Amino acid sequence: MNDVAIAERPKGRSIQPLRTLWPFIRPYRMTLVAALFALLLAAAALLGLPIALRFLIDQGFVNADVGTVNRYFGWFFVVALAFGVFSALRYYLVVWLGERVVADIRNAVFERVIRMDATFFEVTRTGEVLSRLTTDTTLVQAIAGAGISIALRSILNVIGGLAMLVWTSPRLTSVILLSIPIVIVPLIAVGRRIRKLSVDAQTRIADSSALADESLNAVQTVQAYTLEPTQIRRFREAIAESFVAAIRRIRARALLTALGVTLIFSAMTLVLWLGSRSVIDGTMSGGELAQFLTFAAIVGSSAAALSELWGEIQRASGAMERLAELLAMDSSIAAPDKPQLLPSPCRGEIRFDNVTFSYPSRPESPSSVNIDLDVSAGETLALVGPSGAGKSTLFQLLLRFYDPQEGRVLLDGIDIRDVDPELLRGQIGLVPQDTVLFGASAMENIRYGRPAASDADVMAAAKAAAADEFIQRLPEGYDSFLGERGLRLSGGQRQRVAIARAILKNPPVLLLDEATSSLDAESERLVQEALGRLMQDRTTIVIAHRLATVQNADRIIVMDDSRIVASGTHDSLVRDNPLYAKLAALQFGI
Repeated sequence: MNDVAIAERPKGRSIQPLRTLWPFIRPYRMTLVAALFALLLAAAALLGLPIALRFLIDQGFVNADVGTVNRYFGWFFVVALAFGVFSALRYYLVVWLGERVVADIRNAVFERVIRMDATFFEVTRTGEVLSRLTTDTTLVQAIAGAGISIALRSILNVIGGLAMLVWTSPRLTSVILLSIPIVIVPLIAVGRRIRKLSVDAQTRIADSSALADESLNAVQTVQAYTLEPTQIRRFREAIAESFVAAIRRIRARALLTALGVTLIFSAMTLVLWLGSRSVIDGTMSGGELAQFLTFAAIVGSSAAALSELWGEIQRASGAMERLAELLAMDSSIAAPDKPQLLPSPCRGEIRFDNVTFSYPSRPESPSSVNIDLDVSAGETLALVGPSGAGKSTLFQLLLRFYDPQEGRVLLDGIDIRDVDPELLRGQIGLVPQDTVLFGASAMENIRYGRPAASDADVMAAAKAAAADEFIQRLPEGYDSFLGERGLRLSGGQRQRVAIARAILKNPPVLLLDEATSSLDAESERLVQEALGRLMQDRTTIVIAHRLATVQNADRIIVMDDSRIVASGTHDSLVRDNPLYAKLAALQFGI
């Protein structure tokens, strides 16, 4: 799903996407049944009010009988009380159901997105996904909660009210029925226009959200290059476009409301005029006219509510269509139907078997070409080469963020495509160059390495990574909040927390991507000692530009132009490989 596909997605011409709500409603169908039962009782009570009014007028007021008036006022009060109680019960149950359903939709969408493959995130803007998780689910919430309550109530009132109108006066009812097409057709036409405008408005909002997310995630770069005016201008333009789209939708919605109210009450005025003539010529009593007019008011107000709600239903349908797109997506990286189990314990023997791979976003530029590489269990392998040589791509393939177009990647002799990705990644520890910390405490950030670890285990891992000292100096120690993306720490401190996370995980395979690149000399010495202990008895692959790491490796692989061009020890490569000798001179200072 790329940006173009998002912008040009099918708009739809109906409310069919709302049918996808049913799987989320089904688990709570008993609540729905209870809500419908309360709705029926509330509707019956409401439709009983005009009948009580008719008898109050014809048998109480006309005959001037105080006892009859008191009796019918008593019934009138009982019916009104029942209407209030069951209306409140219906509202509570339906709104509870709506809140629960939307919460489940948000969970389902997030669970689907968080498990999507790396290709999805290559071609999809994070702001677009966030817009669907927040704005779109809010629109669905408005319909699935109070909106559906109003819709069900109004539909039932219209149907029941029309039936009572026919029972009261078939002739006047025929006038109303003849006017329905005149009312409905314009409303449907305008409603379709609102649906199209609503989807456009949501797309504009997603654009502005994506821009804000991009700017805020890179706020220090923006400020360092004094790009604030440029980003403010871009965001202002995006907001202006979303405002214009919203105004177009609001104008159409206002037209829909004006049309609905005008047409409906014009029809009611005609009916009232005809009914008054029937009372004058004696073919209808005053109570019957009052009853008819009350039923007509119920039908008219309910139809007006439906016409006003139609625009919201159209917007919710468009939002549900966008959410359904995410829910219908499948990750290309998934567990096979019958996954194989890795040996227990995992030895950590790795093989890249004639692997060729290109990233989906740039298929014309291979990132790995005919990679043949064996890594023995317990071996420490260093990958060196210029930027763009394909070193990090091997990590991506081993973690199965992508599958190669040709060849295989094996762990302990098993093709990793035959293994559950979660089981595979559970055997691998990663310390990335760009350290990722979460908006949580130091304790929780390290515990991400092994969620079930005790506090003592977390602290031991921090000490091994030379992180305990600075964590203890934080205001609340291990319970200190590290800020979004760990911004309260220096680059070197963030990296040591990431190393502590890997130490806590204690995996059989360790991937280090420039793991000491942000450390000062003293911290690097401490971390190198910790890494030395961590790398014992486990397979380690290191992407490094630091001489100390390379010298400690059992073997060094030199990569260039997405290929392996040399393999050997540091001394042999300096002597025999010009590229490595050049890299050593430039990067290692020798």
